[in-house]
Amino acid sequence: MKALVLEEYKKLVYRDFPSPVPAPDEVLVQVKACGICGSDIHGYDGSTGRRIPPVIMGHEASGIIAATGELVKNWKTGDRVTFDSTIYNPDDWYSRIGKYNISDGREVLGVSPGSYRRHGAFAEYVAVPEHILYKIPDNISFEQAAMTEAAAVALHAINISEISKDNSAAVTGTGMIGIFLVKLLRIKNISPVIAIDIDQKKLVKASLAGAHMVVSSTDNEIVEKIKLQTEGRGVDFSFEAAGKSETVNLAIDIARRGGTITLVGNTSKQISFPLQKVVTSELRIQASCAICGEYEAVLDYLASGELNVDDQISAVVPLSEGKEWFDRLYSGAGDFGKVILIP
Repeated sequence: MKALVLEEYKKLVYRDFPSPVPAPDEVLVQVKACGICGSDIHGYDGSTGRRIPPVIMGHEASGIIAATGELVKNWKTGDRVTFDSTIYNPDDWYSRIGKYNISDGREVLGVSPGSYRRHGAFAEYVAVPEHILYKIPDNISFEQAAMTEAAAVALHAINISEISKDNSAAVTGTGMIGIFLVKLLRIKNISPVIAIDIDQKKLVKASLAGAHMVVSSTDNEIVEKIKLQTEGRGVDFSFEAAGKSETVNLAIDIARRGGTITLVGNTSKQISFPLQKVVTSELRIQASCAICGEYEAVLDYLASGELNVDDQISAVVPLSEGKEWFDRLYSGAGDFGKVILIP
């Protein structure tokens, strides 16, 4: 098969690669679409240490089942599917208590951190366990289905925060996940939803996505402006989707006393942390990791039209052009949302 292989950092090669052979409980998926994630871009230069070459990256994908392992009972050749990015053991203790996203021995598709190497979906075929598969509704395209993973990451963060429609919320960092946070918070009738970013173009996108208020993170009066929108207290729930010291501290600063901060961004290994402010304000700090069962809800939102993803897709291009698009995204040239590669 053809695949886009990270042979060295910053060296992607489109070449022949051995086709995966599905295990007895796996299916072989013919990939029809796979999005480039921001984590793939960070993996491209080795900055995260989680994509050690050689590896086929890519985990935001959809396709058609081309073959099934001998133990697969619930799926057949020709089924249109998307799949979770987390490979996990359903019998693990964490999986059994409903937290497969942090289960022992879990692997992430398209990731190679040193302890394992799991080739991903920047390829013509990928093999995945049947228990992470989800059927794509007939009215959803493969490109739209490839957006499910990113939306599910945002929905998981919202679900575990325990926010309700009577609460206010802020989203700090309005990249792909941040925009999904804004959209899904609006679907859940949260008001107001406040979006924060340093990039004015991203703030425009956040406004179009439904944010009631957008504000630059460089605004010296940001805390006061947000308090004006929240009866002088600050937001009830603060979502951080950038993963940097500055944005985490800002997400904490704009929360009310007794509020909840949900950390979604994961780009920095360590950050500075305002311990005394967190303790004296009795803040709840909640981290959110990946996805844990949100795929079906996202697919339902897509099928019903409640969630639109077309406005977040900037380009749909052949996998053979993947190297050029990685270089473009890595350099920051252009104002791109999701770029989807088609094998």
